[in-house]
Amino acid sequence: MSETLRTPHRTAAPLPSARTAQESETSRRTTATAAPKRGQQRDAFFDNAKYMAIVLVAMGHAWEPLREDSRAAAALYIAVYTFHMPAFIIISGYFSRSFDASPNRLKRLVTGVAVPYVIFEFAYSLFKRWANDDPTHPISLLDPWYLVWFLAALFIWRLTTPLWKLIRRPIPVALAIAVLASVSPDIGNDLDLQRVLQFLPFFVLGLCLKPEHFRLVRRREARILAVPVFACALLFAYWAVPRMNAAWFYRRDSAQELGVPGWVGLPMTLGMFACSLILVACFFAWVPGRHLWVTALGAGTLYGYLLHGFLAKGSRFWDWYEVDWVHTPLGAIALTLFAGALITALCTPPVQRMFRWAMEPKMDWAFRRDSAALDSRTSR
Repeated sequence: MSETLRTPHRTAAPLPSARTAQESETSRRTTATAAPKRGQQRDAFFDNAKYMAIVLVAMGHAWEPLREDSRAAAALYIAVYTFHMPAFIIISGYFSRSFDASPNRLKRLVTGVAVPYVIFEFAYSLFKRWANDDPTHPISLLDPWYLVWFLAALFIWRLTTPLWKLIRRPIPVALAIAVLASVSPDIGNDLDLQRVLQFLPFFVLGLCLKPEHFRLVRRREARILAVPVFACALLFAYWAVPRMNAAWFYRRDSAQELGVPGWVGLPMTLGMFACSLILVACFFAWVPGRHLWVTALGAGTLYGYLLHGFLAKGSRFWDWYEVDWVHTPLGAIALTLFAGALITALCTPPVQRMFRWAMEPKMDWAFRRDSAALDSRTSR
């Protein structure tokens, strides 16, 4: 979701004053840091990365009910959950670097994040009431259900972006916050703050990354090295299946809530952050940098993310996994391919056009018409 900052046109004077020159320089710098406008060239690498990450999210949801019957499926599940959301969050942070709390940026934050949060929180809650025969399920904007937590988190993370760009050591501070959250069972469920705080270091890392960092992990040497690293990760995940609670990867609970002493939250948070970074680097190393047929789908990944959840949850509510063939190796493969095809279809332009009213509403009626002028004033 690119954010466009419009700078009002100024007529050049023969002898510009010092203030006019300063305003022009400020305008130039602000425009340079703004995200690309609609229609400008997008970076194929990031669109490919977002598409591949969201496909892994859908596949992970499809594998979840298979873990009890298949240790291999459980190992894949753990390995993928180690890096797929961290990769998606890092990219979100990287493209939030230009957020400066200006009126137009805030407008985009409201229409592109806050409004979809409200719509889909209501939609998911009503869906659970109907599909799960649970008419008493509460509808609460303070307690996001299922996938909607990410929108609440993104809203909070992006609002704090100016602060992270201001402080001297943002990543260690974010890690300290994540550790404190992991040992604080009293945080509660409001806005899924456990997830907001425990995933925070990945967003802050994205804010701190530069293009050369991505070029570094995309070198040929990195692609080759990623093969044995990921193979070792799969072997470790296979070993860890009966020994580790997979709920650690959800980052929605404190250490105490997972049945271990509070001090365990410190090494687990730091260790999982390190493991996630290694596998995220492997993931980025394998992402193609050229335009592919799926590249255009990268712009619609949030559509696929939010829409596929209805079928992912519905498959549990309607007992689709009770069919025996699903738990066979061929059934698992077919389910994986179906999940990939489904999320791909939900990211396509026709689906985006159909649901744009909910995901990217314009809502010009809700905002002051002089927001461009306000942007100009705040940039001085």
